[in-house]
This record gives sequence, structure tokens and C-alpha cells, in this order.
Amino acid sequence: MEPIGLVLEGGGMRGIYTAGVLEYFAEQELYFSYQIGVSAGACMAASYLSRQRGRNKTVNIDFAGDSRYLSWRNFLVKRELFGMDFIFGEIPTSLVPFDFQTFHEATEEFVVGTTNIATGKPLYFSKSEEDLDLLTVLRASSSLPFFAPIVEYAGLKLMDGGISDPIPIRKAEEDGYRRTVLILTRNQGYVKSPSRLRWLLRRGYGQYPDFIERMLRRHEVYNQTVSYIEQQEKNGFAFVIRPSLPIMVGRVEQNPKKLEQLYQQGYEDAKRRYSALLNWIND
Repeated sequence: MEPIGLVLEGGGMRGIYTAGVLEYFAEQELYFSYQIGVSAGACMAASYLSRQRGRNKTVNIDFAGDSRYLSWRNFLVKRELFGMDFIFGEIPTSLVPFDFQTFHEATEEFVVGTTNIATGKPLYFSKSEEDLDLLTVLRASSSLPFFAPIVEYAGLKLMDGGISDPIPIRKAEEDGYRRTVLILTRNQGYVKSPSRLRWLLRRGYGQYPDFIERMLRRHEVYNQTVSYIEQQEKNGFAFVIRPSLPIMVGRVEQNPKKLEQLYQQGYEDAKRRYSALLNWIND
């Protein structure tokens, strides 16, 4: 059977939808030989691959109201809306320990997309790389402009992977996975609008003109990628799971009830489409 890749969109707290989908996959012991994600999508995939069922829900719903996780106080003190040291330091190392051993022993490949702000181009890091610092790479992939600092790693300056490659289906195809399952965090028909922050981008990232240009073209890249995915879906090369109901959760949502509802929506959407997914996989 032709190998199939799993592609995961980001979206901040909307990523809890992806967590619900992956939780159902894990319950069915459905894993793919390759997965690639950016931002929240990559973070959710890490716990999925470490076989820690329920961990994504605990981390992203139970801690969402904690000021150390997400608050304007973080922004005023550290210039970061999400508490990056807390999320990528204290939580995985002590509060809700991440199972690094199981993750690294898993046979599945895992690729995390970031954006190199010096070039504005995507830069990918894979689980198979020797001495990969997983938490730093995930942090880089999740670092939103204006709301998180630039992450330095391996001599590079990195930020949110969703800026340069929001849904990395083409990277999966380049890596040999012509057929892909995609988990998206936007409803069908969503169209991204142009950025109105040109002056703010120039003020904050003026020394990185290629990065600014990429940010200003972000809506074009996103909308073109979605169109490509829909065409691949029609051609039978992609299977898409996306929210079946309108998203009521924002990128920085903290309401636990809304997050729980979105998590359950992801779980139920996966359950509802599971039979069709298996048929597509085995086709």
C-alpha cells in the first residue's frame, strides 16, 4: 500500500480541534508513517506520537486559564502573550511530563515547520535528526510575531511555521507522500484576508525585509494552499478533516467550555469520518 502522510495546520488555541481528532485516532491505534505540522498542529502531534492519550487536553484546556500559560501580564512583563517558558519548559518537564523516550522510539517520522526570518522561507526539522532539541523547535514553530520573541536555534532565527508554510502538504509530497490526510482548523470556505499591519511589521522587523514580505503575502500563500488541497481532495490524493461546525474559538481563547466543545467537535468529526477514512486509506 502506498505510504500516507498526516499534515497538520496550526491556529493557536484552535489547535484543540486537532487534539480531539488525534485523540480518536490514538484510541483506534491509527498512526501514519509520516506527519508534518506547524505551530499548534505540531505540538498536538508530539503528544500523539508519544502515545500519551489525554495529554493534549490536559495541557491545552486545564492550563488555558492559568496566567502563566496565556495572559496579557505575560505580554507586559516578557513581551509574549503565551508563557513560552512555562509551555515549553515547566509543563513538559515537570507538570505534565512529556514521554521523550516513547516519542523517540516511535517508528513514525515527524517534521516540524518553522520560518527562517532572515529569508522568510520555511525551514523544517525532523525527528530523525541527530540531537534534535524538540521543545525548542516546537517553541520556534509556535512563536507568533509581535506576541512572542524570536527563537534562536542552530545559529538561526526562527518564528511561527504557519507564516511561510501554513499547511505543509507540498513538503509532505516532496518527502515522498503523494497521498495525505489533512487536519485543518478552519471551516470550509474560509478565506484569509490581507494583513493591515505593514507599518507595524516595518517597525518591529525592519531588519528582516524578506520576512516582512512573506508576512504581507501570507494570505495569498494560505488561500492558494487551500485551493491546492481541495484540488488534491477531488483527485483522490487528499483526505481532509476540518471543523464541521463554525469555529467559536479564537487563536488566544481561554474559555474552558468553548475549548472543551471544540475538542469534542474534533473527536466527533474524526469518529464520524473514520469509516470513510479507512476506505480511502485502503483504496
